[in-house]
Amino acid sequence: MPALRRTLFALALASTALLGLAGCSNPQQDTSIPWSRPADWEGRIPGMGK
Repeated sequence: MPALRRTLFALALASTALLGLAGCSNPQQDTSIPWSRPADWEGRIPGMGK
């Protein structure tokens, strides 16, 4: 019986290690800039015109 328990423990430990190594990965982005260009109205004081 101890051999069966040791085998089951080793199997559980190996499966836990494999699940930990598999993990989740972040999807790769197509560009290094995650946002588009700023709008022409951004970065100015409101009401000051162009």
